Amino acid sequence: MLCSCDACALLFQDGYGRYRRIPRDAYYLADFHLDELQWEALAIPINLAFFFFSTAANRTLAFYPSTGGATESLLDLAAWNQIAAAHPRIQEMQPDVEALLINRLANPPEYYVSPIDRCYELTGIVRKQWSGFTGGDAVWKAIAEFFTTLRNEAVKVELRHA
Repeated sequence: MLCSCDACALLFQDGYGRYRRIPRDAYYLADFHLDELQWEALAIPINLAFFFFSTAANRTLAFYPSTGGATESLLDLAAWNQIAAAHPRIQEMQPDVEALLINRLANPPEYYVSPIDRCYELTGIVRKQWSGFTGGDAVWKAIAEFFTTLRNEAVKVELRHA
């Protein structure tokens, strides 16, 4: 991310060379679910993660928030492709600027197509608020508040079944 001012947002509205505008809307995928085997195939060591297509890497990347920042996890692309095929909104994500954000701390788990800056905002919360071995109460409260805000702002997306 290079800039977040309104002037640049207007300038890059339709794309400008290699720059892309980060969308503002998040989408709650009300009917999207991963079973335990699908989640295990992604090899994410914690219950928060985000996935996006990187044009620089020419593949989908997986990250999870940690005390060291956004930590990349090796992603089994076959497992990812099977999961992504299950929901059209995931297939339509804009490269580099939208991500599938998974919150498996919630019960039931929550799935969002989110602007990438919101994923890094969550990462910043974890990095800034984490204390001790288990994180401390402050980090868990901040994470819960982040997802409450995201859930309230998100557009609900449901598949239409024939």
